[in-house]
Amino acid sequence: MKNLRDKIEHYVLEAENYWKMLPVAKQRFLTKIFFGVYFFLTVIVVVSVCISTGQRRNTISINHIDGVSKKSFEKKSGQNGIVNSSIKK
Repeated sequence: MKNLRDKIEHYVLEAENYWKMLPVAKQRFLTKIFFGVYFFLTVIVVVSVCISTGQRRNTISINHIDGVSKKSFEKKSGQNGIVNSSIKK
């Protein structure tokens, strides 16, 4: 675990040093590109949400959960039939 942490810290330090070695104009340009892509993705997500919620057939369906196995119920019911009583009289 310590080895993994050291590798991550080493990678972060290398990336930070590379960023600091770039000229300021290039740093600003890359920052503008990153924010532009972030803004573009945000607009796409907002438009997608508006389109999906604006449809009239948007309903919530509540159904029975079918993910439970019937075999687990059979095992439990078989064990429930056996009762070990240790009551002292």
